[in-house]
Amino acid sequence: MTAPVLTGGCQCGAVRFRVTGALPPPSICHCRMCQKQFGAFYGPFVNVTMAELVWTRGARKRFQSSNIGHRGFCGDCGTPLTYEVPGEIALAIGAFDTPAVLKPAIQFAVEAKLPFVDALGGLPARTGAEDEALHPVLRTIVSYQHPDHDTAAWPDERPASVSDSRTEDPRKGRM
Repeated sequence: MTAPVLTGGCQCGAVRFRVTGALPPPSICHCRMCQKQFGAFYGPFVNVTMAELVWTRGARKRFQSSNIGHRGFCGDCGTPLTYEVPGEIALAIGAFDTPAVLKPAIQFAVEAKLPFVDALGGLPARTGAEDEALHPVLRTIVSYQHPDHDTAAWPDERPASVSDSRTEDPRKGRM
């Protein structure tokens, strides 16, 4: 039987990885450090310590978030990639090309869970098409995100007219 293979990487494509082998049940962590790392309500991870992890393009940057832990991310686009402690490494579920196959099975640090998280599924919802109808500018978006599969090279050429988001704020003009 062939070992399962999953691939993934950052949003811009500068860092890519491949994981070969069975993985334990994925998790989400509600601790404040994970909330900060993802800029979100929790951090979704799967431990890959027992699988074979190969970085196939680029290298992650790392931030030491505690006396024993490091947080890995893409130094170009900022995508969260890893949580690392001695002898263990977990990858961000959203960084995988097929995140839907990594359904979380356990929650950690629930004492730090934000009080509204359990109610998120009950919020009003609309499709991308419905959102575009309300905000026509959304129809003009051209994604420069790396596709959800390995590529021989990346990035493709970008149009010269692309503005640098670090120097412009659409609400105020130049920063």
